[in-house]
Amino acid sequence: MPGSPTRTFDVIVIGAGPVGENVADRTTAAGLDTVVVEAELVGGECSYWACDPSKALLRPVLLHSDLHGVPGLEAAAEQPLDAAAVLRHRDRMASEWDDAGQVAWLDKAGISLIRGHGRLAGPKQVTVTTPEGDVLLLTARHAVAVCTGTSAALPPLPGLDELRPWTSREATSAKEVPARLAILGGGVVATEMATAWQALGSQVTLIVRESGLLPRVERFAAELVTERLRESGVDIRVDSGITAAVRSADSGEVRITLVDGNEVVVDELLLATGRAPRTGDIGMESVGLQSSDWFTTDDMFTVDAVEGEWLYAVGDVNRRALFTHQGKYQARIAGAVIAARAHRRPLDIRRWSRFVGTADRVAVPQVVFTDPEIASVGLTTAEAERTGQAVDVVDYEIGHVGGAVLAKVGYRGHARMLVDRKRRTVVGATFAGPGVAELLHSATIAITGEVPVERLWHAVPAFPTISEVWLRLLETYRDTLADGPATEKAAKS
Repeated sequence: MPGSPTRTFDVIVIGAGPVGENVADRTTAAGLDTVVVEAELVGGECSYWACDPSKALLRPVLLHSDLHGVPGLEAAAEQPLDAAAVLRHRDRMASEWDDAGQVAWLDKAGISLIRGHGRLAGPKQVTVTTPEGDVLLLTARHAVAVCTGTSAALPPLPGLDELRPWTSREATSAKEVPARLAILGGGVVATEMATAWQALGSQVTLIVRESGLLPRVERFAAELVTERLRESGVDIRVDSGITAAVRSADSGEVRITLVDGNEVVVDELLLATGRAPRTGDIGMESVGLQSSDWFTTDDMFTVDAVEGEWLYAVGDVNRRALFTHQGKYQARIAGAVIAARAHRRPLDIRRWSRFVGTADRVAVPQVVFTDPEIASVGLTTAEAERTGQAVDVVDYEIGHVGGAVLAKVGYRGHARMLVDRKRRTVVGATFAGPGVAELLHSATIAITGEVPVERLWHAVPAFPTISEVWLRLLETYRDTLADGPATEKAAKS
């Protein structure tokens, strides 16, 4: 841009969330002069409006729920949560929406920061409009990495500006507990926020367009969450939707008209209807891409449609796996690739692609922090059926495991393992129940490492822990599904 101040760096990163920070950390550690451009808070969505504050709200809720059935703690379980204390804890975990600590980390790591809105401006060029309105022109010697993530995708409701609905941001940063909260959606954000706000004192109405909650997880897990939400008092309306919603100028109430003609009146309405790429104003057209679209990349996270191997899209913005942990994994890969190319070191593309393809498509771990928790990785039963993959489905009630029996009376939980019928390796696992999140990494390792079931017999779970469910799943597989002799021989060896 003529007349704009120009600065040159080895690497330019647009977006200072966890993904951008990790890209910059890797390239800086490799000796590349790196700058991060950020329009909001350093630390991004996860630190201030998603992962950290949402789990800060949910952790006390789940711990409180887990007290039920624990001998000696029944009285404490009947006491209501101190909502004000939970909100104060949430504020601390969100650093009071102050990014000074994250900025100090960038400085300590030797990463430059420019505040402002970054836009692609042609090959290896980025313009930054600063908060003061100045425009800077940045040039990269080697690479530009777009790490702008996603924002809430809003449905086409009329009068959204006047309605002033909550998105996930407002749901995780609200300063007061609304007396009545309606949530449109049945996915992870919708069910997690219904869990949190109902426990904190709201009367929650969950309006679900599908026939049930959490359509992408195993049905048994979704049904356990649905049952527990209803027990807690959440009003769940399935096969429903909103045709109109109006906020009163006088009372502030929101009057919602449902598809069946019924009305719901609430104090706040949360729209939890998916995510959209934050690419609407980042200059994609300057490099021949469609504005507001998702980026498409190869397994090195280089943007497919842009020549020269200089433009990378990392994290949610490439739509490969919309989880912070996956974005940080991608960032570590992308940072290493940028550094190798900048220093002209050879890359074993086939080897890298195999590993990245497994991590991003085959063994993607997820925890849904509802009551009960859901932890899953790999295929679900429905996905195996849809893709035609022959699997054996192995089920076991976690409540029968010694660790669960000792944890609480009446433990409700279920585990499912999917075993490839030909290769006899685990290709999917789902656990639903209190405390099951800590089972997930073992399942991820089993799938990523393509560990044969016969070998898993020799990974001994400690007694008495919930991880003993692995032994029970293997026994069930041996006794009811596997063709006996080979497995029996392995079990006795």
